[in-house]
Amino acid sequence: MGVNALRSSGKTKVTCPSCNERRRDKRDRSLSINIDKGVGHCHYCNVSYAIEKPPERKPFASERRKEPYVRPAWTNRTELSEKLVRYFEGRRIRQTTLVNMRITEGLEHMPQAGKKVNTVQFNYFLEGELVNVKYRTGDKHFKMTSGAELIPYNMDAIRNTKECIITEGEFDCLSFIECGYAHTVSVPNGASANTSYLDEHWDAYFEEKETVYIAVDTDKKGVELRDELVRRFGAERCRIVTYGDDCKDANELLVKYGEHRVREAIECAEYIRVEGVFTVSDFEPELDLLYEKGMPRGLTVGHVNFDALCSFETKRVCVVTGIPGCGKSEFVDEILERMNILHEWKSAYFSPENYPLTYHASKLTSRLTGKPFGVERMPLGEYRAAKTHINRNFFFIYPKEVFSVDTILEKARYLIRRHGVKAFVIDPWNRLEHQVPSGMTETNYISQTLDRMTNFAQRNDALVILVAHPRKMSKNATGQYDMPTLYDINGSANFFNKADYGLSVHRDRASDTVTVGVQKVKFRHLGTTGEARFKYNINNGRYAPYAEGKDVHWDNTNHLTERIRRLEDVGMEELPFERYDGEKIPF
Repeated sequence: MGVNALRSSGKTKVTCPSCNERRRDKRDRSLSINIDKGVGHCHYCNVSYAIEKPPERKPFASERRKEPYVRPAWTNRTELSEKLVRYFEGRRIRQTTLVNMRITEGLEHMPQAGKKVNTVQFNYFLEGELVNVKYRTGDKHFKMTSGAELIPYNMDAIRNTKECIITEGEFDCLSFIECGYAHTVSVPNGASANTSYLDEHWDAYFEEKETVYIAVDTDKKGVELRDELVRRFGAERCRIVTYGDDCKDANELLVKYGEHRVREAIECAEYIRVEGVFTVSDFEPELDLLYEKGMPRGLTVGHVNFDALCSFETKRVCVVTGIPGCGKSEFVDEILERMNILHEWKSAYFSPENYPLTYHASKLTSRLTGKPFGVERMPLGEYRAAKTHINRNFFFIYPKEVFSVDTILEKARYLIRRHGVKAFVIDPWNRLEHQVPSGMTETNYISQTLDRMTNFAQRNDALVILVAHPRKMSKNATGQYDMPTLYDINGSANFFNKADYGLSVHRDRASDTVTVGVQKVKFRHLGTTGEARFKYNINNGRYAPYAEGKDVHWDNTNHLTERIRRLEDVGMEELPFERYDGEKIPF
């Protein structure tokens, strides 16, 4: 009898196909297999097996990321054309700076032009070794080395410094270096709020910085990047560099007014204002955008019936309730998986209800791939791609010591800084270890703790989702449970009063439907109250919008491949992906 191995080599343990069905503990992996020798033996029923190795396959790009990145060759050819030197001099950057920064020039195939064209080449070094190159043409087309590591430009210069300057592009970085600020780096991907390139080298290069000067552009995208960098580094360390009313960046300031004005911009850079004290100038760009564009709607999850009622933004607290067994945790997973696929949000969970963590990860894997978890229905390649995606986008908090509010929020704060997490789940409230001060009522304690969660969400620019069980509900005249409200949660009406969003998840077993009641949306531009009905997809744990008398559209697609197609449609040509069995799988 043959058994298929999940791995291609080594030793492992799996459940035994001969005895597992009749055993009480169906999770016991009693079959020990040696894949290299091709044999296996069950320690429960004494049956031996021949082990079939999985077929050889092309590895996923996501798996190859475990191997070294592509490293471009450094040829040390630093000669620059007269035309290029004159161009940089026109932007007040001298040839000596270009040579010191090892900037090169040469022909390179650019996809936008469809041919080789002359480019200026910004070389990215890490510990003295070339790890990436950004190619720029005269008409402002860019590309970077395919498969190379994404790091900030000039990162070696800040290895042991107590402060650094972060700019939005290489020209601004060179402008500060030209003015004597060697400890300047540039983000590699322009004004993008995606700062995952900080993750890998956070501890060595950024964790110990005492002061971080954020010197990005003053347009809308620049403001978004500024806010994300402040969120990652912490407002207490950040000073914001500005350029006056008639310059949008450091290089324009250098060209118009010279080095002394650039130095003044650094010397006059302001710390984030004292907590709790503001003037309009502190949020003037955001106020201007609000005036011009109106109140923006939040981000939606892609279910039309639910999106019509609710849209999400950070700095908010969402309370979710529902009687046991109705799918509160499942619907929270639905929200966060779709926010990740549609909007690149990373999430963190404190979820003892989903323990052990392997069970939770298996459910997320099914949601991503659209297939039931297990070797029979989920192809090995899709399983591995989903594992890699979960490893980079979903994080789990389960302290060994205590489940106190302080401990959980501290670890969530670490994940926000270290990995850029946007949403944080506490599931459920009653599994936290509540330390009610002597003499304080439960109502006041709940009120203060919810205030702490709101402050945490606002300080860290995150969405906090709190799952809380209702009191014991009584059945109605029909013998069924009514949908609970947030006022029914054990302990206090503050679960309703303090929430920005309030959801109740209720399952009707007779009709086999799930109703999500949006019971509170604090701000009108983010949504309204109402109900959205769903059917639960038992194949993959997803929810399908449902309307009486209409066919249900069951979504069994692979969301990872759909995500790549969607990003391609909006022109994200530089996305790293490769084909595998006809599908695109992300790194």
